[in-house]
Amino acid sequence: MTKSQSVEAPTTSKSHSPVKVTIIRPPALVSKGSIQWQIGPPLGAAYLAASLRAAGHQVSVVDALGEAPFQQMPCFDDRMIVIGLSIEQTVSRIPENTAIIGISCMFSQDWPYVKRLAEALRQQFPKALLIAGGEHITATAAYTLEACPEFDLTVLGEGEEAIVEIANCVANNGDLSQLKGIAIRRDGKPLLTPERARLKNIDAIPRPAWDLVPIDAYLDNGLAFGVNRGRTMPILATRGCPYQCTFCSSPAMWTTRWQAREPEAVLDEIQDYIDRYRAANIDFYDLTATMKKDWVLKLCNLIEQRGMKFTFQIPQGTRSEVLDAEVCRALRRAGCANLTYAPESGAATTLKRIKKRADLAKMKVSIRSAVKEGMIVKTNIVMGFPDETRGEAWQTVVFSTKMALLGVHDLSVGLFSPYPGSELFDELCKCGKIPKLDEEYFLSLATNYTDLTVATAWCDKMTNRQVAALRLAALVGFYGMQYATRPWRLLRTLYNLAANRQESRMDKTLHDFFMRRRVDASMISAPQTPSGAVAGRQA
Repeated sequence: MTKSQSVEAPTTSKSHSPVKVTIIRPPALVSKGSIQWQIGPPLGAAYLAASLRAAGHQVSVVDALGEAPFQQMPCFDDRMIVIGLSIEQTVSRIPENTAIIGISCMFSQDWPYVKRLAEALRQQFPKALLIAGGEHITATAAYTLEACPEFDLTVLGEGEEAIVEIANCVANNGDLSQLKGIAIRRDGKPLLTPERARLKNIDAIPRPAWDLVPIDAYLDNGLAFGVNRGRTMPILATRGCPYQCTFCSSPAMWTTRWQAREPEAVLDEIQDYIDRYRAANIDFYDLTATMKKDWVLKLCNLIEQRGMKFTFQIPQGTRSEVLDAEVCRALRRAGCANLTYAPESGAATTLKRIKKRADLAKMKVSIRSAVKEGMIVKTNIVMGFPDETRGEAWQTVVFSTKMALLGVHDLSVGLFSPYPGSELFDELCKCGKIPKLDEEYFLSLATNYTDLTVATAWCDKMTNRQVAALRLAALVGFYGMQYATRPWRLLRTLYNLAANRQESRMDKTLHDFFMRRRVDASMISAPQTPSGAVAGRQA
């Protein structure tokens, strides 16, 4: 079956022999010097739980981050911080007689902690089927089974259909190796079964089971990936990305098929969140939300026609091709408050090498339109790509300063990290620059994006110090130019900090920075096994 083919959404026919399944969203693992901690509701886990429940299985969700979002614990020689429940606390919340335990691992830097969690789970639940899924697992399926014998199998790609088929197979004592889109052991070696096609009717996937998640912990505390503009719920309106940027692992996870839900279905779900959870803001978790102009305009027009009043954000780096003046105007009228662009580099030669199909001149025009309409605009930059020269990096520094002149409000500068599943990762492995996958490698991925105290260069033409200095130059150039040409923005930032308000990513970063330092010192301690721990939420 080719990548372009697809199948229907996961079956909701109920099994005659339901099994007990627990889905675990692990805590967050961040670098000690990180300036940003992104904490948001577990959309993936909620989707999996909903599909399992619709198929008649008994489901529990242990959201190790949402159940203790302000608990911090040092780990890995005090270089990293775990946010959320400890391993002991997480294990204690899993209901007895659980037949299947699934762990989500979306980000590669979380793998060392997920591995330790799997070891503890196997010890406590020796007979349970222990499975792993998520973007990192999809990219490292064989390695996961080799490096962590505690896992029985891994799921590759979308998980809603796969997790239901696994549960049905266990219920009926079937042969798991006959399922598509998984990796399992045979004769002691990893076996990848035939590829599973992408889901076709994504509107038929059951809505996320937020009742199984401590959603109030996020809503009441303003915890979301985007800027805190009130009670915020996440949504996924589209799936996948048609592009093949060499630094991105999306093609390995989603293939290159982009699919959009019907705008009516998206707004029905948002209305439900407004009614049920008093949501005031929506974060779009889409990889590439703005692919088709007609789709975006239809969504915006329907919001106005229905008289819906809410703000929404697109915090992921989106494409600019369809964001002309008309679309930007429609987005702002509909309630879009924050919009993120992802130019990645200011050098055309770098963009060509990383297969980033972006026209910087057209992007500037789009950004001007977004700023003119009153949206808070952020741009994402990555520096230190393999083969990138200092001259090309300086072009990006200059480009970042020009973004400030255009009126962009925020700039994020991350250093390139070779994520498993990406084309550049494969190239670096082939040439021996990544000799092996080990704990040190995975932990290094957590520092390059948000930790300004550490820099790891994966390019031959720049040293660690040079890429760190260039990152700092880009940030200083951008914010220096912004506040020099628009001094009222600095005053606005200081006012928002004092008033505990957020409008821009800078507001959020400062708020989170000071909030973490107000956390009671007693919460920063070695993990302790709780007494009388409450079991995970069940359906």
